[in-house]
Amino acid sequence: MNKKIDEIKNRAENEIKNCVDLKSLEDLKIKYLGRKGELNQILRSLGDLSLEEKKVIGPRAQSLRNELDALLENKKNEFLSKKGKSFLDITRPGKKIKTGHLHPLTIVENEIINIFKSMSFSVIDGGPEVETEYYNFDALNIPKNHPAREMHDTFWLEQLSGEKDRLLLRTHTSPMQIRYMEKHKPPFQIIVPGRVFRYEATDASHEINFGQIECLMVGKDVNLTNFKYIIQEFFSRLFKKKLEIRLRPSYFPFVEPGLEIDIQCVKCGGKGCNICKESGWLEVMGAGMVHPNLLKVVGYDPKEYQGFAFGVGPERIAMLKYNIPDIRMFYSGDLKFINQF
Repeated sequence: MNKKIDEIKNRAENEIKNCVDLKSLEDLKIKYLGRKGELNQILRSLGDLSLEEKKVIGPRAQSLRNELDALLENKKNEFLSKKGKSFLDITRPGKKIKTGHLHPLTIVENEIINIFKSMSFSVIDGGPEVETEYYNFDALNIPKNHPAREMHDTFWLEQLSGEKDRLLLRTHTSPMQIRYMEKHKPPFQIIVPGRVFRYEATDASHEINFGQIECLMVGKDVNLTNFKYIIQEFFSRLFKKKLEIRLRPSYFPFVEPGLEIDIQCVKCGGKGCNICKESGWLEVMGAGMVHPNLLKVVGYDPKEYQGFAFGVGPERIAMLKYNIPDIRMFYSGDLKFINQF
Protein backbone atom coordinates (compact mmCIF):
# COMPACT_ATOMS: atom_id res chain seq x y z
CA MET A 1 0.00 0.00 0.00
CA ASN A 2 2.93 2.35 0.75
CA LYS A 3 4.32 1.60 -2.68
CA LYS A 4 0.98 2.48 -4.29
CA ILE A 5 0.85 5.78 -2.41
CA ASP A 6 4.36 6.64 -3.63
CA GLU A 7 3.38 5.75 -7.19
CA ILE A 8 0.25 7.96 -7.03
CA LYS A 9 2.32 10.80 -5.53
CA ASN A 10 4.97 10.74 -8.26
CA ARG A 11 2.47 10.38 -11.10
CA ALA A 12 0.09 13.09 -9.80
CA GLU A 13 2.88 15.61 -9.16
CA ASN A 14 4.26 15.07 -12.66
CA GLU A 15 0.84 15.39 -14.34
CA ILE A 16 -0.03 18.54 -12.38
CA LYS A 17 3.31 20.09 -13.25
CA ASN A 18 2.82 19.42 -16.97
CA CYS A 19 -0.86 20.41 -17.06
CA VAL A 20 -1.56 22.98 -19.79
CA ASP A 21 -5.04 24.38 -19.00
CA LEU A 22 -7.73 24.65 -16.34
CA LYS A 23 -9.92 21.99 -17.93
CA SER A 24 -7.12 19.41 -17.72
CA LEU A 25 -6.38 20.54 -14.16
CA GLU A 26 -10.00 19.97 -13.15
CA ASP A 27 -9.85 16.48 -14.71
CA LEU A 28 -6.76 15.68 -12.63
CA LYS A 29 -8.50 16.83 -9.46
CA ILE A 30 -11.37 14.49 -10.17
CA LYS A 31 -8.96 11.67 -11.11
CA TYR A 32 -7.02 11.76 -7.84
CA LEU A 33 -9.18 13.57 -5.25
CA GLY A 34 -12.69 13.02 -6.59
CA ARG A 35 -15.28 10.85 -4.87
CA LYS A 36 -14.15 7.89 -6.97
CA GLY A 37 -10.56 9.14 -7.30
CA GLU A 38 -7.47 6.97 -6.75
CA LEU A 39 -6.56 8.48 -3.39
CA ASN A 40 -10.08 8.16 -2.06
CA GLN A 41 -10.08 4.49 -2.99
CA ILE A 42 -7.06 4.00 -0.73
CA LEU A 43 -8.76 5.86 2.12
CA ARG A 44 -11.89 3.73 1.71
CA SER A 45 -9.84 0.53 1.83
CA LEU A 46 -8.42 1.33 5.27
CA GLY A 47 -11.19 -0.75 6.82
CA ASP A 48 -9.61 -3.89 5.38
CA LEU A 49 -6.20 -3.23 6.98
CA SER A 50 -4.87 -4.13 10.40
CA LEU A 51 -4.66 -1.55 13.14
CA GLU A 52 -0.91 -1.15 12.71
CA GLU A 53 -1.26 -0.67 8.95
CA LYS A 54 -4.04 1.89 9.46
CA LYS A 55 -1.77 3.95 11.72
CA VAL A 56 0.81 4.17 8.92
CA ILE A 57 -1.25 4.26 5.71
CA GLY A 58 -4.02 6.57 6.96
CA PRO A 59 -1.83 9.60 7.83
CA ARG A 60 0.29 9.13 4.66
CA ALA A 61 -2.78 9.05 2.41
CA GLN A 62 -4.32 12.07 4.12
CA SER A 63 -1.03 13.97 3.94
CA LEU A 64 -0.76 13.23 0.23
CA ARG A 65 -4.33 14.44 -0.26
CA ASN A 66 -3.43 17.78 1.36
CA GLU A 67 -0.26 18.06 -0.75
CA LEU A 68 -2.07 17.37 -4.01
CA ASP A 69 -4.85 19.78 -3.08
CA ALA A 70 -2.25 22.52 -2.49
CA LEU A 71 -0.47 21.71 -5.78
CA LEU A 72 -3.74 21.88 -7.70
CA GLU A 73 -4.65 25.23 -6.13
CA ASN A 74 -1.21 26.70 -6.85
CA LYS A 75 -1.35 25.54 -10.45
CA LYS A 76 -4.79 27.05 -10.84
CA ASN A 77 -3.58 30.40 -9.48
CA GLU A 78 -0.62 30.19 -11.84
CA PHE A 79 -2.99 29.93 -14.79
CA LEU A 80 -5.18 32.76 -13.57
CA SER A 81 -2.30 35.15 -13.02
CA LYS A 82 -0.27 34.08 -16.03
CA LYS A 83 1.82 36.99 -17.32
CA GLY A 84 -0.19 39.37 -15.15
CA LYS A 85 -3.22 39.11 -17.45
CA SER A 86 -6.75 37.96 -16.72
CA PHE A 87 -7.31 34.36 -17.67
CA LEU A 88 -10.50 32.84 -18.95
CA ASP A 89 -11.61 29.96 -16.79
CA ILE A 90 -13.58 27.83 -19.24
CA THR A 91 -14.67 25.52 -16.42
CA ARG A 92 -16.74 28.24 -14.71
CA PRO A 93 -20.48 28.25 -15.35
CA GLY A 94 -21.57 30.96 -17.77
CA LYS A 95 -23.44 34.02 -16.53
CA LYS A 96 -26.90 34.57 -17.94
CA ILE A 97 -26.99 37.87 -19.80
CA LYS A 98 -29.86 40.12 -18.77
CA THR A 99 -31.74 41.38 -21.80
CA GLY A 100 -34.10 44.31 -21.91
CA HIS A 101 -37.68 44.17 -23.13
CA LEU A 102 -40.42 46.51 -24.22
CA HIS A 103 -42.52 48.50 -21.77
CA PRO A 104 -46.16 47.29 -21.62
CA LEU A 105 -47.36 50.59 -23.09
CA THR A 106 -44.97 50.18 -26.02
CA ILE A 107 -46.22 46.63 -26.53
CA VAL A 108 -49.84 47.81 -26.63
CA GLU A 109 -49.08 50.83 -28.82
CA ASN A 110 -47.22 48.64 -31.33
CA GLU A 111 -50.12 46.20 -31.39
CA ILE A 112 -52.62 49.03 -32.00
CA ILE A 113 -50.46 50.47 -34.79
CA ASN A 114 -50.05 47.08 -36.47
CA ILE A 115 -53.81 46.47 -36.45
CA PHE A 116 -54.52 49.80 -38.14
CA LYS A 117 -51.68 49.30 -40.61
CA SER A 118 -53.26 45.98 -41.57
CA MET A 119 -56.42 47.96 -42.41
CA SER A 120 -54.42 50.28 -44.71
CA PHE A 121 -54.06 53.21 -42.30
CA SER A 122 -50.88 55.27 -42.54
CA VAL A 123 -48.90 56.03 -39.38
CA ILE A 124 -48.03 59.72 -39.08
CA ASP A 125 -45.46 61.29 -36.77
CA GLY A 126 -47.09 62.64 -33.61
CA GLY A 127 -46.16 66.24 -34.31
CA PRO A 128 -44.97 68.89 -31.82
CA GLU A 129 -45.70 68.38 -28.15
CA VAL A 130 -45.30 72.12 -27.59
CA GLU A 131 -48.27 73.36 -29.57
CA THR A 132 -49.84 76.71 -30.42
CA GLU A 133 -53.20 77.84 -29.15
CA TYR A 134 -54.42 77.99 -32.75
CA TYR A 135 -53.82 74.31 -33.53
CA ASN A 136 -54.72 72.99 -30.09
CA PHE A 137 -57.97 74.99 -29.73
CA ASP A 138 -58.96 77.56 -32.37
CA ALA A 139 -58.68 75.42 -35.50
CA LEU A 140 -60.48 72.59 -33.70
CA ASN A 141 -63.61 74.66 -33.21
CA ILE A 142 -63.08 74.95 -29.45
CA PRO A 143 -64.71 78.20 -28.24
CA LYS A 144 -62.69 80.93 -26.57
CA ASN A 145 -64.63 80.45 -23.34
CA HIS A 146 -64.33 76.65 -23.31
CA PRO A 147 -63.22 75.29 -19.87
CA ALA A 148 -60.41 73.27 -21.47
CA ARG A 149 -58.51 76.51 -22.12
CA GLU A 150 -58.37 77.38 -18.42
CA MET A 151 -55.22 76.87 -16.37
CA HIS A 152 -56.75 73.96 -14.47
CA ASP A 153 -56.84 71.87 -17.67
CA THR A 154 -53.88 73.12 -19.70
CA PHE A 155 -50.14 73.62 -19.19
CA TRP A 156 -49.64 77.09 -20.66
CA LEU A 157 -46.07 78.20 -21.36
CA GLU A 158 -44.73 81.65 -20.63
CA GLN A 159 -45.26 83.88 -23.64
CA LEU A 160 -42.11 85.57 -24.88
CA SER A 161 -42.09 89.04 -26.31
CA GLY A 162 -42.76 89.03 -30.03
CA GLU A 163 -44.70 85.76 -30.03
CA LYS A 164 -48.07 86.16 -31.74
CA ASP A 165 -49.61 82.88 -30.60
CA ARG A 166 -49.60 81.49 -27.08
CA LEU A 167 -47.81 78.18 -26.57
CA LEU A 168 -48.88 75.22 -24.46
CA LEU A 169 -48.22 71.54 -23.92
CA ARG A 170 -50.79 69.95 -26.21
CA THR A 171 -53.82 68.51 -24.45
CA HIS A 172 -54.61 65.99 -27.22
CA THR A 173 -53.21 64.70 -30.51
CA SER A 174 -56.10 66.28 -32.43
CA PRO A 175 -53.99 69.27 -33.62
CA MET A 176 -52.40 66.81 -36.03
CA GLN A 177 -55.75 66.55 -37.80
CA ILE A 178 -55.42 70.19 -38.86
CA ARG A 179 -51.69 70.00 -39.56
CA TYR A 180 -52.11 66.95 -41.78
CA MET A 181 -55.17 68.20 -43.65
CA GLU A 182 -53.43 71.52 -44.40
CA LYS A 183 -50.84 69.65 -46.47
CA HIS A 184 -52.78 66.70 -47.90
CA LYS A 185 -55.88 66.22 -50.00
CA PRO A 186 -58.48 63.48 -49.43
CA PRO A 187 -59.01 60.60 -49.51
CA PHE A 188 -56.75 59.38 -46.69
CA GLN A 189 -56.87 57.40 -43.49
CA ILE A 190 -54.23 57.97 -40.82
CA ILE A 191 -53.38 57.28 -37.19
CA VAL A 192 -51.19 59.59 -35.10
CA PRO A 193 -49.57 58.23 -31.91
CA GLY A 194 -48.16 60.73 -29.44
CA ARG A 195 -47.96 62.07 -25.88
CA VAL A 196 -50.37 64.59 -24.43
CA PHE A 197 -50.50 66.60 -21.20
CA ARG A 198 -53.30 67.62 -18.83
CA TYR A 199 -53.04 69.82 -15.78
CA GLU A 200 -55.03 67.76 -13.32
CA ALA A 201 -54.72 65.75 -10.10
CA THR A 202 -53.38 62.24 -10.56
CA ASP A 203 -55.28 59.21 -9.34
CA ALA A 204 -55.85 55.59 -10.37
CA SER A 205 -57.37 56.63 -13.71
CA HIS A 206 -55.78 60.07 -14.40
CA GLU A 207 -52.22 61.17 -15.19
CA ILE A 208 -50.75 64.52 -16.25
CA ASN A 209 -48.79 62.84 -19.05
CA PHE A 210 -50.20 59.98 -21.10
CA GLY A 211 -50.39 58.57 -24.60
CA GLN A 212 -53.05 59.02 -27.23
CA ILE A 213 -53.52 57.60 -30.71
CA GLU A 214 -55.52 59.83 -33.02
CA CYS A 215 -57.39 58.35 -35.97
CA LEU A 216 -58.68 60.36 -38.94
CA MET A 217 -60.37 59.17 -42.12
CA VAL A 218 -61.61 61.63 -44.75
CA GLY A 219 -63.13 61.03 -48.16
CA LYS A 220 -66.19 61.65 -50.32
CA ASP A 221 -68.22 58.71 -49.04
CA VAL A 222 -66.96 58.26 -45.46
CA ASN A 223 -69.77 57.77 -42.94
CA LEU A 224 -70.57 56.33 -39.52
CA THR A 225 -71.05 52.87 -41.03
CA ASN A 226 -67.37 52.85 -42.02
CA PHE A 227 -66.44 54.10 -38.56
CA LYS A 228 -68.47 51.42 -36.77
CA TYR A 229 -66.99 48.63 -38.85
CA ILE A 230 -63.40 49.82 -38.33
CA ILE A 231 -63.57 50.18 -34.55
CA GLN A 232 -65.47 46.89 -34.14
CA GLU A 233 -62.81 45.14 -36.20
CA PHE A 234 -60.07 46.93 -34.27
CA PHE A 235 -61.29 45.91 -30.82
CA SER A 236 -62.03 42.34 -31.89
CA ARG A 237 -58.47 41.96 -33.18
CA LEU A 238 -56.98 43.74 -30.18
CA PHE A 239 -58.67 41.53 -27.58
CA LYS A 240 -58.66 38.49 -29.90
CA LYS A 241 -62.38 37.82 -29.62
CA LYS A 242 -65.60 39.14 -31.08
CA LEU A 243 -66.76 42.17 -29.09
CA GLU A 244 -69.99 44.10 -29.38
CA ILE A 245 -69.75 47.89 -29.41
CA ARG A 246 -72.19 50.61 -28.43
CA LEU A 247 -72.37 54.20 -29.72
CA ARG A 248 -73.77 56.85 -27.39
CA PRO A 249 -74.43 60.53 -28.26
CA SER A 250 -71.94 62.96 -26.74
CA TYR A 251 -70.44 66.40 -27.33
CA PHE A 252 -66.97 67.36 -28.55
CA PRO A 253 -66.42 70.73 -30.27
CA PHE A 254 -64.47 69.21 -33.18
CA VAL A 255 -67.01 66.55 -34.22
CA GLU A 256 -70.68 66.57 -35.19
CA PRO A 257 -72.32 64.32 -34.24
CA GLY A 258 -70.13 63.40 -31.26
CA LEU A 259 -70.07 59.89 -29.83
CA GLU A 260 -68.86 57.96 -26.80
CA ILE A 261 -67.83 54.42 -27.67
CA ASP A 262 -68.44 51.51 -25.30
CA ILE A 263 -67.27 47.94 -25.83
CA GLN A 264 -68.61 44.76 -24.32
CA CYS A 265 -66.73 44.07 -21.07
CA VAL A 266 -63.60 42.08 -21.92
CA LYS A 267 -63.70 40.27 -18.58
CA CYS A 268 -67.30 39.17 -18.14
CA GLY A 269 -68.48 39.32 -21.76
CA GLY A 270 -71.35 41.64 -20.89
CA LYS A 271 -72.74 39.71 -17.92
CA GLY A 272 -71.64 42.30 -15.34
CA CYS A 273 -68.58 42.31 -13.05
CA ASN A 274 -66.47 44.61 -10.88
CA ILE A 275 -64.49 45.88 -13.90
CA CYS A 276 -67.57 47.18 -15.74
CA LYS A 277 -69.42 48.04 -12.49
CA GLU A 278 -72.03 45.40 -13.30
CA SER A 279 -73.10 47.24 -16.47
CA GLY A 280 -71.54 44.84 -18.97
CA TRP A 281 -69.99 47.77 -20.90
CA LEU A 282 -66.69 49.67 -20.82
CA GLU A 283 -66.25 53.26 -22.05
CA VAL A 284 -63.12 53.34 -24.20
CA MET A 285 -63.02 56.41 -26.48
CA GLY A 286 -64.58 59.60 -27.78
CA ALA A 287 -65.30 59.93 -31.48
CA GLY A 288 -67.56 61.44 -34.14
CA MET A 289 -67.83 62.83 -37.64
CA VAL A 290 -65.36 65.62 -38.37
CA HIS A 291 -67.07 68.98 -37.80
CA PRO A 292 -67.64 70.95 -41.04
CA ASN A 293 -65.86 73.95 -39.50
CA LEU A 294 -62.62 71.94 -39.36
CA LEU A 295 -62.95 71.05 -43.02
CA LYS A 296 -63.48 74.70 -43.90
CA VAL A 297 -60.39 75.77 -41.89
CA VAL A 298 -58.14 73.55 -44.03
CA GLY A 299 -59.83 74.46 -47.30
CA TYR A 300 -61.98 71.37 -47.83
CA ASP A 301 -65.54 71.65 -49.12
CA PRO A 302 -67.80 70.09 -46.41
CA LYS A 303 -70.41 69.34 -49.10
CA GLU A 304 -67.88 67.22 -50.98
CA TYR A 305 -65.81 65.65 -48.19
CA GLN A 306 -66.60 64.22 -44.80
CA GLY A 307 -64.79 62.04 -42.32
CA PHE A 308 -64.62 60.60 -38.85
CA ALA A 309 -62.08 60.91 -36.06
CA PHE A 310 -61.44 59.33 -32.69
CA GLY A 311 -58.75 59.12 -30.05
CA VAL A 312 -57.80 56.07 -28.00
CA GLY A 313 -55.39 55.89 -25.06
CA PRO A 314 -52.81 53.07 -24.90
CA GLU A 315 -52.90 53.26 -21.09
CA ARG A 316 -56.65 52.63 -21.02
CA ILE A 317 -56.28 49.70 -23.41
CA ALA A 318 -53.34 48.23 -21.46
CA MET A 319 -55.29 48.49 -18.19
CA LEU A 320 -58.15 46.51 -19.73
CA LYS A 321 -55.92 44.04 -21.55
CA TYR A 322 -53.71 43.22 -18.55
CA ASN A 323 -56.21 43.94 -15.75
CA ILE A 324 -54.09 46.74 -14.25
CA PRO A 325 -55.98 48.80 -11.64
CA ASP A 326 -53.87 51.99 -11.53
CA ILE A 327 -52.54 54.05 -14.46
CA ARG A 328 -49.74 55.41 -12.29
CA MET A 329 -48.08 51.99 -12.26
CA PHE A 330 -46.99 52.50 -15.88
CA TYR A 331 -44.86 55.50 -14.91
CA SER A 332 -43.65 54.34 -11.49
CA GLY A 333 -40.36 52.91 -12.77
CA ASP A 334 -40.98 49.84 -10.60
CA LEU A 335 -39.07 47.00 -12.29
CA LYS A 336 -41.05 44.38 -10.37
CA PHE A 337 -44.09 45.60 -12.29
CA ILE A 338 -42.37 46.19 -15.65
CA ASN A 339 -40.58 42.81 -15.70
CA GLN A 340 -43.92 40.97 -15.68
CA PHE A 341 -44.38 41.79 -19.35
